[in-house]
Amino acid sequence: MNRPYQYMTKAMKLIRTFFLAGIIQGSKQGKVLYDQDYRKRIKVFLHKHFPESKIIDPVDTHPNSVDYDHQTGKKVFLEDIKDATQCDCMIAYIPEASMGTAIEMWECYQKGVPVWSITPMKENWAVKFLSNEIFESLDEFEKHLEKSSL
Repeated sequence: MNRPYQYMTKAMKLIRTFFLAGIIQGSKQGKVLYDQDYRKRIKVFLHKHFPESKIIDPVDTHPNSVDYDHQTGKKVFLEDIKDATQCDCMIAYIPEASMGTAIEMWECYQKGVPVWSITPMKENWAVKFLSNEIFESLDEFEKHLEKSSL
């Protein structure tokens, strides 16, 4: 459920670290990745509105994780979930279902870390009930940040 702009404006003053979650493989078969260009765009928005903040992006940290062996992949997966729960805010980009992002959202929800979701799936229960803010698109997210920064 989206909160009033006052919530977002107040929260924006407190955020120092973001975890950038989002679809990596989604429902693709094998070692095929979803286009990751959305990450660059989100980082530009965040740097503009939160210039002092740190952005943790697991794809930057582990760009070849799809090729990791089982043990390394599991370790990285669990570390990413832990990193998400230690941030001030998680951004979840989910244009379609993402099991990893859903787990990160759940863990952040359990720890009280705000989740801002960018997704057209506003009626999906995981999105609806675990998100503090829901934006239908990257454009809507950017406009909301602009309005909240005023």
